[in-house]
Amino acid sequence: MSNGTTRKYAKFSSFLLLAALVSALITAFTNHNNDTSAKKAYSDKELVKTLPGFKNGFKKVNGIKLHYVEGGKGEPLFLLPGWPQTWYAYHKIMPELAKKYHVYVVDYRGMGSSDKPASGYDKKTMAADIYALVKEFGYTKVNMAGHDIGAFVAYAYAANYPEATTKLALLDVVHPSERYLGLPLLPPPGVYDTSVKDHPIYPWWFGLNSVPGLPEKLLQGDGMRIYQDWLFDYLAYVKPSMTKEVKEVYYAAYSSAEAIRASNGWYNTFRQDIEDFKTYPKLTMPILGIAGFDSTFNNLDAHLRQYATDAKSVKLDGAGHWIAEQKPQETIKLFNEFFQ
Repeated sequence: MSNGTTRKYAKFSSFLLLAALVSALITAFTNHNNDTSAKKAYSDKELVKTLPGFKNGFKKVNGIKLHYVEGGKGEPLFLLPGWPQTWYAYHKIMPELAKKYHVYVVDYRGMGSSDKPASGYDKKTMAADIYALVKEFGYTKVNMAGHDIGAFVAYAYAANYPEATTKLALLDVVHPSERYLGLPLLPPPGVYDTSVKDHPIYPWWFGLNSVPGLPEKLLQGDGMRIYQDWLFDYLAYVKPSMTKEVKEVYYAAYSSAEAIRASNGWYNTFRQDIEDFKTYPKLTMPILGIAGFDSTFNNLDAHLRQYATDAKSVKLDGAGHWIAEQKPQETIKLFNEFFQ
């Protein structure tokens, strides 16, 4: 190769390298802007604008900062959401409930905009957080409702602070007990066929979410989006379980390694939750249990029959696991009749 050819090749190579560098910078800048725009669009500040009369708030209790959304007037009604969602899980029912109650929807320890400490994810400690929050608002007794992990915390709240619980509503699940130790590792064929509307639920994710350190490495970013999409469909009675825009709220909330690590904390403590449950008395306050699938209804009803003295269980046909999303009007009606 001649010196002239060599110089031309070197210049061409430099041009290609520069072009590749510029392209990479543009892509990184674009992705950064897209991520920033997405975070802004699905921030609590923007989301609460879609719910007239509601506002965001923060309070520090038990050494951590908790985020909540509140609105309405009347008797206090605290709503605790589940995994993998945030306070926004109740957005379809909050405005109507606010006509009769002062509604507080709480991102508890590890969720959404609340603090994500290294420990304290057993439901007894999380219930203590909520109790401290209730006292910060000046209440001595409140209505409490929870869905999924939020139902575990709501149950623990009622068990540990019965004098501070007026009524309790549990959506689709109850507190972990020794029943969990009998969950099968290998379910029968067809269990994960989402075309079957009222399919039995085998929560294999309990195991994955309990592995320390692994899920956040596997799932952060698009991996969590795939995981959530599967869960939203599998736990729905009919697809879609919720709109793409609503799903984006939860993708944004759980895409980081920190968010995944914190939410895994709720599962890492199940064995401690089971041990704590053994110390709890029967619940004596009025309780409403609402479930969507046959299997979850049967578990919920059996538990309340054994461990509560004043409980009613209702099966909402067509609700699946995402009760407030798929059956909002029915949920509002049941809540209004129960909490009045």
